[in-house]
Amino acid sequence: MHIPRVPHRWRLTPRQATQVQRSLAGRVRVEAPEGELRFVAGLDAAFSADGRVCWGAAVLWDRAAHAVLEERLAARPVVFPYVPGLLSFREAPALLGALRKLQRRPEVLMCDGQGRAHPRRFGIACHLGILCDLPSLGCAKSRLIGRYAEPLAARGGRAELTEGGEVLGTVLRTQGGRKPLFVSVGHKLDLGTAEALVLACAPRYRLPEPTRLADRLVARARLA
Repeated sequence: MHIPRVPHRWRLTPRQATQVQRSLAGRVRVEAPEGELRFVAGLDAAFSADGRVCWGAAVLWDRAAHAVLEERLAARPVVFPYVPGLLSFREAPALLGALRKLQRRPEVLMCDGQGRAHPRRFGIACHLGILCDLPSLGCAKSRLIGRYAEPLAARGGRAELTEGGEVLGTVLRTQGGRKPLFVSVGHKLDLGTAEALVLACAPRYRLPEPTRLADRLVARARLA
């Protein structure tokens, strides 16, 4: 998969990285996609025990066939410190490396992380969507910012995630009685489509298949 040249460096100070986020956030587009999004790349990352290496996994999932088409891994040295809200500067280089190895170009990126539900409206799903020029969404296991009421306990239960009256995402129950996930737009998607994609890709487990399988893949790589 071809990815355009990244328009910034990864070895930055936290202040410089924050400026990059604010600059690129203006390029995020929230819009309904054209046509059905069938080929979903699930993305997840993990770090070596010493914290010096980041492993990135990309699992290409065919929604129609409910099947894995490709699994790719990449490792990159960590060049950025741990700072909440700036995790994409630690994880994105490895994830982009895994995406570059895909033979088929995905139609949408599903990230284990935040999209616009982020202090600067620019989580990792926004960052990767902009860099790859692809629709993207964040599907996180925990909240970064925002308030919400507990969604209904049944599958499909949803509640708005808001901050200051702005809707940042959806708190979505993918399986009855399980903890909800935090879904937000990354780029070139609308929130309704992002919710539908997550539910369609999570027929059995709390996590949608693309990111669940990416999590398993990167966990094995980290322990190998």
